[in-house]
Amino acid sequence: MNLPASAREALDAFAQCPGWEQRARLLMQWGERLAPLTDTERNKDNRVHGCESQVWLVAEQCDCLWQFRAASDARLLRGLLAVLLARVNGLSSAQLAEVELADWFAQLGLSRQLSPSRSNGLHAVLQRMRELTRPIST
Repeated sequence: MNLPASAREALDAFAQCPGWEQRARLLMQWGERLAPLTDTERNKDNRVHGCESQVWLVAEQCDCLWQFRAASDARLLRGLLAVLLARVNGLSSAQLAEVELADWFAQLGLSRQLSPSRSNGLHAVLQRMRELTRPIST
């Protein structure tokens, strides 16, 4: 599968990190890149359920491709969200349905550091993305 440019950038950046401390630092830096959500976007409708930390997700479609913005109060989670968005932004609904979360974080060298609760939370975020991008049947 062709990766979005931002996903290739993430893979290249994390491949340069020899150990977990460097990856954690890089993850925090990526988290700083998230476009902030407005206070009105941080509402209960945009809240992702299934995460221990608070996470909000906003989706916008442009030319059949999806762009997501996300926010969290937890620093490490913001970084994980940033690399998830790098992987999924610019995909169609069909491509999004094929994204394997575990494979993506393994490629980044981050899977061993994902606690079960963080992993479950990220799965909840991906599931919410898929719900938001599902075509509405009439």
